[in-house]
Amino acid sequence: QVRLVESGDGSVQAGGSLRLSCAVSGDTYRFDCMGWFRQVPGKEREGVATIHTGGFTVYAGSVKGRVTISQDKAARTMTLQMDTLRPEDTAVYYCAANTRQSPYCYLAPAVYNVWGQGTQVTVSS
Repeated sequence: QVRLVESGDGSVQAGGSLRLSCAVSGDTYRFDCMGWFRQVPGKEREGVATIHTGGFTVYAGSVKGRVTISQDKAARTMTLQMDTLRPEDTAVYYCAANTRQSPYCYLAPAVYNVWGQGTQVTVSS
């Protein structure tokens, strides 16, 4: 069974940076798509950024230019570097993977079927 474990939660002031990591453990599995998602209480989970095994990335408009998603296949990790953080970035952040083959990594959470437990990011003004 595949497990995803996030790390790197924290609190920063607006304008600061945080780096989230997602470690893949368990059965050896090749994912075409992995991504980062976030959710605040009372709102639907939304896609932040996704990355294809081939390296193609997709970013939500609200974070484009401020975050960078990357992966290290050998280390089986995925990271999200977040810069110039804003209070509206405050949320629980989840990493996720799609075990089905896919040529394009959509930002829609419903596409992803393996999820981490989530990690809290708080940005104060």
